[in-house]
Formats: sequence, structure tokens, C-alpha cells
Amino acid sequence: MIRKFPLFFLVLFSFQSVNAQKLTDLVDPFIGTGGHGHTYPGAAVPFGMVQLSPDNGRSGWDWSSGYHYSDSTITGFSHTHLSGTGIGDWCDISVMPFVNSDTDKKATFSHKNEKAAPGYYSVKMSSGILASFTVTERVGFHSYAFPEGAKPMIQFDLGFHINWDKTEQGYVSVLNDSTLIGYRYSTGWAKNQKVYFAARTSKAFSLYKLYAAGGVVAGNKLLDTAARVQLFFPDAAGKKVLLKVALSSTTAEKALLALNEVKHWDFEKTRKDASAKWEAELQKIKIQSSDQALKKIFYTALYHTCLSPVLYSDADGAYQNAKSAQLKMEKGAQRYTVYSLWDTFRALNPLFTLTQPKKYPDILKSMMAFYRENGLLPVWDLSTWEANTMTGYHAVPVLADAVLKGVPGLDIKEAYQAMRASATQTSRNVPDYMKYGYLPQDKGGWSVTVTLEYAFDDYCIAQVAKKLGLMDDYKLFMGRAVAYQRLFDPVTGFIRARNSDGKFTVPFDPYFSEHEEKAEYIEGNAWQHSFFVPQDPRGLANEHGGYGQFVKKLDSLFSVSSVVKGQNASADVSGLIGQYAHGNEPSHHIAYLYSYVGSAWKTQEKVRMIADSMYHAKPDGYAGNEDCGQMSAWFVWNAIGFYPANPVSGQYVFGSPLVDRADLQLPNGKSLHVEVNNNSKTNKYIQKVWLNGKVLSADFISHNQILSGGKLVFLMGSKPNRNWASKPKDWPSSIN
Repeated sequence: MIRKFPLFFLVLFSFQSVNAQKLTDLVDPFIGTGGHGHTYPGAAVPFGMVQLSPDNGRSGWDWSSGYHYSDSTITGFSHTHLSGTGIGDWCDISVMPFVNSDTDKKATFSHKNEKAAPGYYSVKMSSGILASFTVTERVGFHSYAFPEGAKPMIQFDLGFHINWDKTEQGYVSVLNDSTLIGYRYSTGWAKNQKVYFAARTSKAFSLYKLYAAGGVVAGNKLLDTAARVQLFFPDAAGKKVLLKVALSSTTAEKALLALNEVKHWDFEKTRKDASAKWEAELQKIKIQSSDQALKKIFYTALYHTCLSPVLYSDADGAYQNAKSAQLKMEKGAQRYTVYSLWDTFRALNPLFTLTQPKKYPDILKSMMAFYRENGLLPVWDLSTWEANTMTGYHAVPVLADAVLKGVPGLDIKEAYQAMRASATQTSRNVPDYMKYGYLPQDKGGWSVTVTLEYAFDDYCIAQVAKKLGLMDDYKLFMGRAVAYQRLFDPVTGFIRARNSDGKFTVPFDPYFSEHEEKAEYIEGNAWQHSFFVPQDPRGLANEHGGYGQFVKKLDSLFSVSSVVKGQNASADVSGLIGQYAHGNEPSHHIAYLYSYVGSAWKTQEKVRMIADSMYHAKPDGYAGNEDCGQMSAWFVWNAIGFYPANPVSGQYVFGSPLVDRADLQLPNGKSLHVEVNNNSKTNKYIQKVWLNGKVLSADFISHNQILSGGKLVFLMGSKPNRNWASKPKDWPSSIN
């Protein structure tokens, strides 16, 4: 008998089916593991201390995470990894299963035998071993299914390293027939790194062997730069051996305590718990679209925004910093590390002010702890070591944004003191910047980039000074905020390096890029860096001779040749559209500059072009290094229709939304519902915007408007609405 159901029930059933889908099913951790994305596919929980992932055993730029999709070898599964950086470090506490003790250190594998999901990774290797992994915050949970006929052995290799990281001390102590502890001290990009571990097996091992650089050693303890321990399980052929490895930055004894995060041997339960943590994160922004690839890209991007900074302290808040000081955060707080601030201040940190109300205060407090320990805010904090990599002092915009938005947990006066310390320090060429009003090229190199970024950071300090009523400081730092004017060359139309005598450096070629410390621009050329004035786009336009001329210059950026000159040009200059380089962060705000001078429709056009061409649902789906969440945060913002072009203004400039619907879970318990009508590949231009039923003439939405919740509606069309947001009163703010 054929039953007929009313349309209402069919629609309801369809709606429930769609909403029943787990968002974790839309995440593909392999996106970014190919090309130059430098992500890892292994298991982690949001912002967790453990990133349990395979290592190919190679060094090189494209193996900065330990793994690259082009490879087919595995040398081990280590417990710490950096996501999307350009530097290889960490990969601490490497573990590898073997079918017998004579097996070569490397195994081969095929991607068809590999699986990854949030909080889970597995691979069946050429040895026949099925290796599966899941995690908690501080514990890596291993499952090794050995084939019949195997002589199962599991090896810990404390000498394993990648790139210029190396082990300085490796220690292991076998406590009993199922438990061992140890540590790995290493130096690399960060110095004086100390990772302690405790490991426990589900089955007793009948034999173990300790290896130093010279071979097998007797006893149950070993200290050696090449320390290894092999554990033998002769009765485990055709069976599983489970292993738990806990980490600590303080002591091996604290790592033993951390093993209690997993009190059982139920691998699937831990996997489900990890997946549930990810589902809760992804539910914070729910989107609707008929484009399955778009949803996959979006939720993988949102996933990548939650991998760093990473947890560094024990459960009680205790940690050991790079000065070997044993310290503790204030009651209830945790310490975090991995601050790629040159990248993340632009979009990731502003995203955290909406998506991470619980963790973000501790992430900010960790920056302040770094300041108290070192006298300055971090530039690039890795294992609490100041890597001092890249230009600017970009902890400043992160803290300023948090202060201006009222993120709880900060002592505002202390935060301001820390910001001011960065801007008046005696290192990083700050004295010359203060003396000349720009950094002369003959005084330190990177003249343009340093000047532009210091100027923006100083603008941020000025806004906090104003909030605190420190008007003399406000005037001082606002004067420094327009330092870009001193390097603008009206003849060429570019911001160029000057020497201390006031003369521009020669020769000059805007297409030239040099990847060295004495270059005028860091990781780029004049085309990419001459637009970094997010605090004053209209002032920059005036330098070009007016808004019309500025728009023409922006048009040229996207249409000129994509040739980058120079024998040692930076590999980071990638994802090129003309000379716009989406594969590196200095370009990320540029498409939005049109909106500051009355050409919002061109922002919409360019943003849609960038999103469609630079993100794909495949391993090489990122145009460049993912950079600890920044590349992903750009996509998350732009998919829902707006972006913090000036990341401390509290204004999010409208772009061209990709999704049909989006629901944002807000920190105050409210929700913002985004509805995009008449949306399609061709309908990329905004015709009209409503906020809670009222027509919105401004080309941006404020942070406070978002926090108020409600409904934001876009009406899209195939032709530009050149009249929309064309009046100065509707443009985002600019100093001039």
C-alpha cells in the first residue's frame, strides 16, 4: 500500500534530517596538509596540549607540521605539532609500533587507508598495523591493532626531531611492566623547551630495551640525546595494545597525574568525548548552504581556528616557563602558548571575542603572564620562549581589541602599561622609529613593514589611552599612528623605504621581494605592503591624490602582472591575484579598503573572487600557510558576510556573504541570525541590508550591534548597487 504524507510532514522530516547532521562530519582535517598549508591531520581537542599526529620523518618548509600530504612514509606519531606555521618545531615524544624489533624505522602507507576527523586519526601501515588515535586535553590515547604473526613492539624515540629542532636531553625511566615516565629537553626555533611525559600500556610488556646513541644499555633508566625505549608484547599478535601518554610542562610526576584524565581503557568513549567537544565548538556558528563543498571548507576552517593557542599548564594551572621557573596561573586560570600574533591579530583574535568567551580570558591572561615574566608582551610565544619572529608588536592590537570590547578578566591599567612598554622598548629598532618618526632602512632593515605595523599598533594604544582618559598619551600615539605618511612616495604611488638622511632607497621595483632581514619589506613587496594602513584608509587615499585615484590603485593591485621578482623572493608570496597575495597575511584586509572610500561594490566583487578561488575542499585547499588559524578565520568571517578590516575598531565591514543562512551563538547567550536572500554564484553584490527590520545604510555592523543579537538580512543581486553605502557617513571609520 502506498501512503501519502502531507507536505508539512515531508518538510518537517527534511528539516530534522538536515539539523540532525553532526557538524564534525563536515570537517576534513586533511585540508591544508598539502600545498603550503602546513597543517597536520592528527587528533586534538580544542586548544588542547596534545596534538597526536603522524610524522613523515622529513625536514623542510612543507614539513613544518611534521606531515605533508605528498608523502607516504611514517616514522612515528608524536604528541606536539604546530598548525600552519612556516617553522618546524615540537614533534615531541615520538611513538612508533613495529611488527618486530628488526623493522626499519619507517613505514609506508596509502591515503586510502587513512582516516581523520576532529579528535581522531587512524592509518593502516604497510606493516599491517592499524594505528588509531584520540585525545583529551593532556592525554594522547593510542590503539595499535597488530596483525597475526607479528612480534609486537612499541618504541618511544626521544631523539626524534625535524628541521633545526634537536634533542638536548632525553630521559626515560621504566617504573613497572606497564608504566614509564620521562622527558625531552630540546632546542630549536624556541630554546629551552621541556616536555615531560608519563605512559601506561593496557597490557604488560614482557621485556623492554633501552637504547642510547651507542646501542643497548642496561638498567631501567636512561639519559641520552638519542634515548629510545622498546616495549615488547609477545602475546599481542592479532590483538590490540592500548597506550595512554600524558604530557606536562612541569614534571614527570605531574604527567603521571594527568593520566587520570582518562581513567579507563575505552578508546571509543574517549573518541566520542573528543568529538563532542568539537561538536560544541562548531555549533557556535551554524550555516546553511546547498553547496556541500562550501560547508566542508567552512567547518574545516572553523575547526582550524580552535587549534591554537594551545594549553601549556597542568590541571592546577602550574607551568614551567622558558626560564625554567616553576609558576602558577591565578586560581582557575590556565596558561596557553603558541601566539602567532603577526598573523592572528588580523582576524582570529577578533573572532575569539565572539566565539571563545570561556577560553579567551585565559588566552589574554597568558599574554599578561608573559609580560610579567619578561618585561614585554610576546611577539611570537612558543613554549613561553620569545621567538621574536616577524615585525610589529602585535600583542598590542589583541589586547586593545579585548579592552575596547570589554572582554572580562583583564586589569586594564596593567594591560595599558604592557602595551606602552612595547611601544617604548629599547629593542626591535623602536628607539630609531621614535627618533625619526619612521624606521630608517640603514638602521635596521624592513623599514616599510616595521614603520607601518608600529604605526598601526600605536593607533591601538591611543584608543586605549583615550578610554582611560590619558589624553596626552592619546595625542602622542595618534601622532605616531600616521607614520606611514613619512614613507609615502607620491611619484611612484608606493610606500617606500627611506634611509636616515631622508632619501628613498634605490633602486626601487615594486615587484621585487627579498627574503632576508635587510629587505625593505618582510615576506612581500611594495605592492602588498603599501596598503597596510587599516587605521587610516582615507588618509592613505589622500596621499594618492584622492579617493578616485586610490580606487584606481587598488584596481591595479588586482590586475597587474603576478610576477614576483628577486632570486630570493619569499615563498610566502602566494595565492596571487595580480599582486594581491592571499597566501600571506598582509593582503587580508586590502579588498575591504574600497569600502572606506565609497566603492563598497568593489569590495563585494573582490571578496567573492578571493573566497571562490583561494579556498578548496582538498589537501592543497589553502593558498598559503594556514598560520595558526588566521587563514581559516578570514574565510569564516567572509562566509557569513563581514570582516574586521581594522581589527580594533569594533566595526565589521560588509563583504559578499557565501552562505544562505548563519546563526551565531553570542557570548552573552543571545544569537545573531544572518539571512542572505537571492544568493548565488552570480548574485555577489549587496542591494540592501536590514538589521532587526530596519534598513541599514552603513557599510558595516558594530560589535555592540552584533552582541545585541537579532536578525541581519542581506538582499543580493547580480549587478552592483553603486548607491548603497556611497555617502561618507556610511563608511567605516578612518583617522582622516
